[in-house]
Amino acid sequence: MIRLHSECIRCLTGKYLAKPPEGLTEEQKVEYFQIILSVMGSANPEYAAPVAMQDIERILYEKFGIRQDFTAIKRHFNALLLAREEDFLNLLTESDDPLKLGVQLAMTGNYIDFGAIENVTDDALTDLITRAPGQPVNEDQLGRLKEELGAAKKLVYLTDNCGEIVFDKCLMKTIARLYPQLSVTAVVRGGDVSNDATMEDAEQVRLHEAAKVIHNGTSVAGTWLEGISEESRAEINAADVIISKGQANFETLRKCGLNIYYIFLCKCDMFARNFGVPRLTGMLVNDREL
Repeated sequence: MIRLHSECIRCLTGKYLAKPPEGLTEEQKVEYFQIILSVMGSANPEYAAPVAMQDIERILYEKFGIRQDFTAIKRHFNALLLAREEDFLNLLTESDDPLKLGVQLAMTGNYIDFGAIENVTDDALTDLITRAPGQPVNEDQLGRLKEELGAAKKLVYLTDNCGEIVFDKCLMKTIARLYPQLSVTAVVRGGDVSNDATMEDAEQVRLHEAAKVIHNGTSVAGTWLEGISEESRAEINAADVIISKGQANFETLRKCGLNIYYIFLCKCDMFARNFGVPRLTGMLVNDREL
């Protein structure tokens, strides 16, 4: 199955080539550009772009010690949304359709993605949160999700970005309230990549209050089943229902055959075009119906 699309190659390569790190000599710049082109030129088309991105980041760190530090950004957005957690939970408790609103808020949180959006701002996020209840949700998919959660015993929730995991936490708490028979496991990244949520972020937002929390053992910006830890793979395979957040998880998992409900914003032109919606439209779609 082809997961690495030509448009993804152009986008990912363009981002690295457009902004070489400061302070490199001319010789190092040549080597830097050659690394990007070499990795992308030899990338396995069956693996999605996040897998190639991991290879690039690893080689750049080994060669030049280059690794962008998102620690301050992650702490900022985690704290910003954690301060509003009770407000979000109150909205969900008072809602006539708490699961739908929880999905809409989780979609909105997917905006906090420094890999896909050039300028993530507090004001733009606040505006999106205000408009979250108006995010379209596929009612057929939502109805099936409700039915399956009602019959399920185990839910695995694959997280994506910092800050966003506060909305995920609220949705997990809502699911636990509505479907008390469920055991819930949340999976974060196993290593630093962009502003994706790791165990450190999970601890900051106290994600353990909503679910058992594990990491997937890899720094791929997604869930690459071939590369994740045995523990996380076993949890995923044992799940009756999986909720997967973000475009990168969709890219690495799509058409894998598992019972996955993807929740994300269409943040790039290719996603918007493929789903026939404007950019920043929220999606709820099951893997088996793609």
